[in-house]
Amino acid sequence: MKIKVVYFARYRELLGRDGETLDGAFGRIEDVRQALLGKGEAYAVLAEQNLMCARNQDLCKPDEALVDGDEVAFFPPVTGG
Repeated sequence: MKIKVVYFARYRELLGRDGETLDGAFGRIEDVRQALLGKGEAYAVLAEQNLMCARNQDLCKPDEALVDGDEVAFFPPVTGG
């Protein structure tokens, strides 16, 4: 299954990229996150407890199920002012 991963805000800056495409057997967003954490030290930022995620531009939780072609976005918590 191919999943498009998009990074926003501080995550984009720390990883030095807007996103990437992953190919693998991912059942949930958490599986994608774990695969990314295994890619190296730079991805450790995705281990944050308060990380937010979206599937196909809808906010969701890390246990959200995935299907082939989904887009997953990771971003830090957002605060208003």
